Amino acid sequence: MMKGLLISEILKGTSIGQKLEVNGWVKTFRANRFIALNDGSTIRNLQCVVDYELFEKQLMKSITSGVSVHVYGTLIESQGVGQKVELQVEKLNILGCSDPIQYPIQPKKHSLEFLRQKAHLRIRTSTISAVMRVRSQLAQSIHRFFNLKHFYYIHTPIITSNDAEGAGDLFRVTTLNIENLPMDEKGIVDVTQDFFGKPTHLTVSGQLEAEIYALGLGKVYTFGPTFRAENSNTPRHLAEFWMIEPEMTFYDLKQNIDLVEEFIRWILKDTLEKAKEDLTFLNQRFSKEQLSKPMFQRSELNLIERIEFILENPFERISYQEAISILENSKPNQKKKFDYPITGWGMDLQSEHERYLVEKHFKKPVVIYDYPKDIKAFYMRCNSDGKTVAAMDVLFPGIGEIVGGSQREERLNHLQNRMKELGIDAKELWWYMELRKFGTVPHSGFGLGFERLVQFVTGMTNIRDVIPFPRTPGNASF
Repeated sequence: MMKGLLISEILKGTSIGQKLEVNGWVKTFRANRFIALNDGSTIRNLQCVVDYELFEKQLMKSITSGVSVHVYGTLIESQGVGQKVELQVEKLNILGCSDPIQYPIQPKKHSLEFLRQKAHLRIRTSTISAVMRVRSQLAQSIHRFFNLKHFYYIHTPIITSNDAEGAGDLFRVTTLNIENLPMDEKGIVDVTQDFFGKPTHLTVSGQLEAEIYALGLGKVYTFGPTFRAENSNTPRHLAEFWMIEPEMTFYDLKQNIDLVEEFIRWILKDTLEKAKEDLTFLNQRFSKEQLSKPMFQRSELNLIERIEFILENPFERISYQEAISILENSKPNQKKKFDYPITGWGMDLQSEHERYLVEKHFKKPVVIYDYPKDIKAFYMRCNSDGKTVAAMDVLFPGIGEIVGGSQREERLNHLQNRMKELGIDAKELWWYMELRKFGTVPHSGFGLGFERLVQFVTGMTNIRDVIPFPRTPGNASF
């Protein structure tokens, strides 16, 4: 198979007059002369000019949207507007035909809802291909940041027997015959006959296992799929999503927050520089989308300005108590505009509250720390007041919470007491307890939902549009 040059390489500055081979998919073919060819390497198309008289009519009739082709020709200065160069085609081979009537990705605007039903083909659209290239760049930036900071990349189990979050919304993993389940003497399913001899599920977090490796390697991170069987069809939730979870020994909460801020700024700056072409396209799309919204719902910043907003503004750091006081005294609360009224200390903040703090009150990213222990997980370090834990959340405009983290509870007696309070079986987490018995040290970590980050950077409002194959209730196609 002929290799050919990437269109992204050609458009960066290939010499005029050079003979080239290119492969790609036809986006449009107009006037029986101009092929807009795209190979996925860039948002831009390469215009290929064919002389209708030089090729068989049947071949020309076969060139429609979706057809894959191999072309050979000479790169020349473009005679028209819209592009600097074009390929004068001398040879053309069709690699894969496409039914012009049935091919669903026609050269027109398609709704994102429609494209989700065509997840096997939607990558050929300009919007989704731009989003996925940005997603790829973000992932590369994340790995580079941690490598530069001397973190070790580890892979934590996807199948596990522990529930780090205590959420209970788990996907069970079993090899038992569900049509003929083995029962014990009490009429309960005998899990000892299952593959692992105990109940197991898909992981909701790699944090607890990452702690193990941090307490030997110093600084580690895991970046992998996590799963939650939450029956939610909102634009913010997926059943399968990716998490970045670093763990650092000898870090307290403040150092943890410092690292989060540095991390976010670094990857956003790196992505802004390396994915500028796609972000410029998505910025134009974002601005057009805003015009279709009522004035009060429009973003004050365009997409690139929103990223620069994060880069230019130091994160505001406030305690949970300060956040509650601000929200209690806010106009939306006093005028009963919040869907979830502020009921005082101890309540769990909702996205609308978090966005108010970021977008209206401080007008900058916000970190809230020292949450009530009753609304946080068992592994978070108890503060000396006995009421709060050394936890923190990072809030972004348009998103709300994007990062959650804490200083971990390294003191064995405090951890045991907390687990008793919450009814967590210490026998199941015996190894986690032993980490506190054998050379325990202060340590911290955080979790960043990757799809939330991609949403923020690309401006996509539905999380289903920033992951290649979304898994939601009733949807496991592809």
